[in-house]
Amino acid sequence: MAEEKTLKKTPAAKKPRKPKTTTHPPYFQMIKEALMALKEKNGSSPYAIAKKIEEKHKSLLPESFRKILSLQLKNSVAKGKLVKIRASYKLSDTTKMTTRLQDKKNKKNMKQEDKEITKRTRSSSTRSKKSMSVNKQEKMRKAKKARQPKSIKSSAGKKAMKASAA
Repeated sequence: MAEEKTLKKTPAAKKPRKPKTTTHPPYFQMIKEALMALKEKNGSSPYAIAKKIEEKHKSLLPESFRKILSLQLKNSVAKGKLVKIRASYKLSDTTKMTTRLQDKKNKKNMKQEDKEITKRTRSSSTRSKKSMSVNKQEKMRKAKKARQPKSIKSSAGKKAMKASAA
């Protein structure tokens, strides 16, 4: 008996678990994209949100994604990221503002990158009209045209009339 107590059992070898890695974006990001694409005034139903997400990320989603989606919707409401109106969900005002700010920052970053690329490739004197931004082209057109006075009775109008008559 003493010998039996000294023998220790070795634990059975455990199967190595694969880490859970998802290839799809986070659920809240997918929900936000779906709500922005649907653009419904009074919010979108969970069914419509799920359908929109499934259209875009069908191959990446697990089989039980609808259950996970309903949990994510409830959690997002609890966190204040979404607003529940009857049986529909809508982005909260704070979430809308943050997404707009992020979009503006992304656009600014893209514009800065484009400017840096054009500076590296060409000098400003050899830049063609096609590579100029639309706003710059409009400013150049406005600068070339002489402004017409609002009325002939104004002092600027009298000067213009004298100059054209002479």
